[in-house]
Amino acid sequence: MSLVVVGSVAFDSIQTPDGALENALGGSAVHFSMAASYFGGVQLVGVVGEDFPDSHRQLMSSRGICLDGLEVVTGGETFRWSGKYFDDMDHRETLSVDLNVFENFKPDLPASYRDTGFLFLGNGAPLTQASVLDQVSSAPFTVVDTMDLWIDIARSDLEALLTRVDALVLNDEESQQLSGEKNVIIAGRKIREMGPRCVIIKRGQHGAFISHEDGEVALPALPLANVVDPTGAGDSFAGGLMGCLMKSERTDLAALKVAVAWGTVTASFCCQGFGVTGFDNVSAGDLRDRFETYRNMLELDPVEIPQII
Repeated sequence: MSLVVVGSVAFDSIQTPDGALENALGGSAVHFSMAASYFGGVQLVGVVGEDFPDSHRQLMSSRGICLDGLEVVTGGETFRWSGKYFDDMDHRETLSVDLNVFENFKPDLPASYRDTGFLFLGNGAPLTQASVLDQVSSAPFTVVDTMDLWIDIARSDLEALLTRVDALVLNDEESQQLSGEKNVIIAGRKIREMGPRCVIIKRGQHGAFISHEDGEVALPALPLANVVDPTGAGDSFAGGLMGCLMKSERTDLAALKVAVAWGTVTASFCCQGFGVTGFDNVSAGDLRDRFETYRNMLELDPVEIPQII
């Protein structure tokens, strides 16, 4: 099975209470791919300018990330984003956004990518995301990400896209905005009525919620003693999730529950360094150990149910 991701490749400049970093490797497709690469090869589709250094390409290639779909625009400049996190790390302020070559990005899947079994459409304009579906020759398990901007300005395009995909990933606030419901259970069900058979709602420190046609599951977050930089955590979550599904070649509710757990683990490593450095020197064994820690959090020994008098 193969896994294709379409999304942004960027330079991120980040300020947090723990420090700052300029022009770090980032973007939705990069964070996703770094996390998913623990489970197998990833085929990336994105765009950069001539200012994108070979060292970044070499880093991604060393992780088994195929860059045949990475377009380089002659004379162009790579997408840049800068932001500042506050003390609680739950809130950030975007300081600048320079879309550069990403502004007119029209994804073009190489022929070798078009027969994929799993497809992740990173956050972007719904019409652009839909154009990728028009290019695949297979019927991949497709997961799409979105954000409040597209719900606000391109809702009809997003709703049309949702009839063509298997799953939607979004955060708590976005689920409320799209569904008009504050209750996470009702929100998930209403969004599923729009088309996808699965909705995964990221809830930050409250974990993640799966709304599936076969049932609903809530999983807790993985507490961390030290969060350095949350940038890319959501895309790293999606990368771990999709990587696990690709590896298992299953997409039923039980498989999705395990995949969300793996996504929670990969996101936790992302948060422990600036940019993608949270994955530096993280081995498959490190990933497995943390997964076991998380899995043990979820287990309960048999208990006697008290008699209610």
